[in-house]
Amino acid sequence: MLPTTSREWHLLARPKGWPKPEDFALREVEIPELGPGQILVRNLFLSVDPAMRGRMNDVKSYTPPFKLNEPMEGGAVGRVVASEADGFAEGDHVLHWLGWREYTVLDARGATRVDPDAAPLSAYLGVLGMTGLTAWAGLLDVASFKPGDAVFVSGAAGAVGNQVGQIARLKGASRVIGSAGSAEKVKLLVEEYGFDAAFNYKDGPVAEQLAKAAPDGIDVYFDNVGGEHLEAAIGALHTHGRVAMCGAIAQYNATEPTPAPRNLALSIGKRLRLQGFIVIDHFGKRDEFFAEVGGWLRDGKLKYRETFVEGIEHNLDALLGMLRGENTGKMVVALPE
Repeated sequence: MLPTTSREWHLLARPKGWPKPEDFALREVEIPELGPGQILVRNLFLSVDPAMRGRMNDVKSYTPPFKLNEPMEGGAVGRVVASEADGFAEGDHVLHWLGWREYTVLDARGATRVDPDAAPLSAYLGVLGMTGLTAWAGLLDVASFKPGDAVFVSGAAGAVGNQVGQIARLKGASRVIGSAGSAEKVKLLVEEYGFDAAFNYKDGPVAEQLAKAAPDGIDVYFDNVGGEHLEAAIGALHTHGRVAMCGAIAQYNATEPTPAPRNLALSIGKRLRLQGFIVIDHFGKRDEFFAEVGGWLRDGKLKYRETFVEGIEHNLDALLGMLRGENTGKMVVALPE
């Protein structure tokens, strides 16, 4: 018998600074009947991403903001429990973008079938999903990485950052440096992910620690943090250095405007390229991405970690924990059946 109700997270108010529990509500709603070309999916894993914080603000961006009193969205992997769409059958597993709810009714054209035998289902939200593609395309296309480059990655123990460092190493970087927020994460970067050096940004000025970790400077900076990290990287970059500007998590919950890097003028004389990017602009290379990264995974050359939070009632805990840096690798909410 098919379910008739589902729980889903709604945004009630736009957060000022750090999101608060009262800005959200977990509501039970009726599941609509399937129309032609639609499928009903029981979500099994929900993605928790930094970009979700930006969509809580009512500002113009590359993705529309979340609507108040309507379900939030995010990546999800689930199992088809009913189908009125050609090419999808009960029991198929799919990736889609209507997460943050237990059950989803969606047009089948918005779902991609995934193979649970090729990789764990949660991996399609991380290393083989948007975060993996972000790392791969950001480093290779946006930052124009080439063998011999020295690469610095901020937020390097996160879902995107650790993949950037490993891909740089696999592609022939001369040196890979990462920053993270704890001694345990620093150890992980070096011992498990193969970074040449790493440091805890809480231990002292980033510029000083970066200078020790990369005494000969850097060619590429992959920016997940912004702020002090970006300023330090500009100072360390060689002439014609490149910055892939992926995120600025240090500023997402700021209530006052944050100062730009104070040394931005150095980018003129150094002829630096600072380029922001959005992963959706690189969807055309997903087949190439799956082939290369999937091969590294099968061969054991690329490693990844996930932080799981159990139960849809804990989605908000997972989000706040991710914004505080409590996750190692991809933050995922698991929904037991």
